[in-house]
Amino acid sequence: MTLQVHQFPCLSDNYGYLVHDPASGETVAIDTPDGAEYLRQAEARGWRITQIWNTHWHPDHAGGNEAIQHATGCTIMAPAGEQYPIFGVDRAVTGGEAVALGGFTAQVIDVGGHTLGHVAFHLPEAGVAFTGDALFALGCGRMFEGTAPQFWASLERLKALPGETLCHCAHEYTLSNARFAVHADPDNAALASYAAEVEAARAAGRATVPFPLGRELATNPFLRADDPVLQARWGGGDAVATFAALREAKNSF
Repeated sequence: MTLQVHQFPCLSDNYGYLVHDPASGETVAIDTPDGAEYLRQAEARGWRITQIWNTHWHPDHAGGNEAIQHATGCTIMAPAGEQYPIFGVDRAVTGGEAVALGGFTAQVIDVGGHTLGHVAFHLPEAGVAFTGDALFALGCGRMFEGTAPQFWASLERLKALPGETLCHCAHEYTLSNARFAVHADPDNAALASYAAEVEAARAAGRATVPFPLGRELATNPFLRADDPVLQARWGGGDAVATFAALREAKNSF
């Protein structure tokens, strides 16, 4: 049996995720932007939420913990160093650790930068990763707490995952990300094609998430800060400086 991933819209532009292992009957909520909506979605599928995996402390990622835990008695995993703003943490995790969902194992990846302790969850057997606000389709999170060297190192860890990995990020930001990406990397033909697909998908009300990592490696400017073309345009030969320049430019784009 394979994992079942249920994606649904939450709040104004979040995506919620319930991941269900049919063999064990376990279900994990990846982040909790809206506890009541997560409970409704689980009930509609006959699933009981047994775990929560928080990627970071922001309220649109952990604000539903209390409602879900009170309703289900689930256990909560959250990043070490961020467990105090997060309700009900049973286990604090760091990069390099593993967490289990039934017979499946998720590798915890340190992706600090957006927040200091931000983590992602990669389930290699299922070929999926949950990247929170660290990596978006054609973008990355705003650098609220971390530094450019830290965030670039985090993105390098994500870049090392298999190219066929389906990345599930936390927001539908792809349209605005695509417009900045084309501005940042105007001669990238693969990016131009991707951006056109994004425009069409959003015009039709379709989600642009999840997305394969391999396509991002060729088109996402934040993952390409080590590329000579982008370095010549933005950073003068250094990946960290190029990433920092791109992130600052996106902040005011």
